[in-house]
Amino acid sequence: MASRRQFLKAGAFGGAALLIAGYWAAPAADPEAEAVAGLSWLRPADAQIVMALAPVLLDLAELPVAKVAQGVDQAISGLPLATQEEIRQMFDLLGNRWARRWLAGVRAPWRMAGAMESARFLQRWRESRFALQNSVYQGLHRLIHAGWYGSPASWAALGYQQPAAVMGMLP
Repeated sequence: MASRRQFLKAGAFGGAALLIAGYWAAPAADPEAEAVAGLSWLRPADAQIVMALAPVLLDLAELPVAKVAQGVDQAISGLPLATQEEIRQMFDLLGNRWARRWLAGVRAPWRMAGAMESARFLQRWRESRFALQNSVYQGLHRLIHAGWYGSPASWAALGYQQPAAVMGMLP
C-alpha cells in the first residue's frame, strides 16, 4: 500500500509532467496581423492565411501575395451571403491557433509558417478521409486560384494579352 508521502510525490511529479506537456503542446501565439490595403471582406488574419498558402498552392516563389489577397477578397465579395458565411467559418477555423496547431499541424503562426509545413498541411487535407478537411482544401484552392488568375497582375506572367476593347471596360 502506498504511503501518504509516496502519494504526494507522485502527485507532484504528475503535476510537473502535465505542466511541461502543456507548455510544449501550446501553440505559438499569433502576432498582430498587418493590414493589407484594399480589403473589404477579409480580415487581416484571414489575409495572412491567404498570403502564407498562396505561394504553395500556386507553386510560384516570387508572388505578389498582397495582390492575391486582394483578388481573394474581391472574389469572396461577389459570392452569395450563405457562401460567405461558410468561408468565414473556414477562416475562423484556420485562424484559431489551437486548430492551426492540432488540426492543421502548423506549429508557427501562418505568417511565419514555412513552405514545407504549409505544403504538408495542404497535402494532408487534400487527401484526408474527412469531408470537412477536403472541403476546406478545395475552398482554399479555388479562392486562391480565382484571386490570382482573375487579377490582371497575373496575366503578364502567363503571357496573356487582353484585347484592348475589353481592357477599356475593366475597372
